[in-house]
Amino acid sequence: MVMTDYQSVAANTTTANILAGKNKEFLEEPSIVQVGICAAAIGMRCTAVIGTEIIVDDQEVSAANHMPVFPDDVLAEGGGYGGDRITVRLRNTTGAPIVAWTKLNISPA
Repeated sequence: MVMTDYQSVAANTTTANILAGKNKEFLEEPSIVQVGICAAAIGMRCTAVIGTEIIVDDQEVSAANHMPVFPDDVLAEGGGYGGDRITVRLRNTTGAPIVAWTKLNISPA
């Protein structure tokens, strides 16, 4: 299963969970989740949480300016159980909006 997201993050802001409302926001079964994020410029940071496990904590993402390509643009990987929520937040540390692409690969464990 793959989930993707594309959005512009306003200057000096942090998004809410960009996966909110998506079909696989909550895992249906034990799974391995790969998170890839690329931005159009430097200054974008990411926090990713699966259930209660923080797999990425406010880390700089690639400024490759394209949809993440796996395995090259994998930022982190973690596991979760059925019912765990996947949360991904983006934080723009600059004074201008930045576009970010997010891609998650979800595989049954």
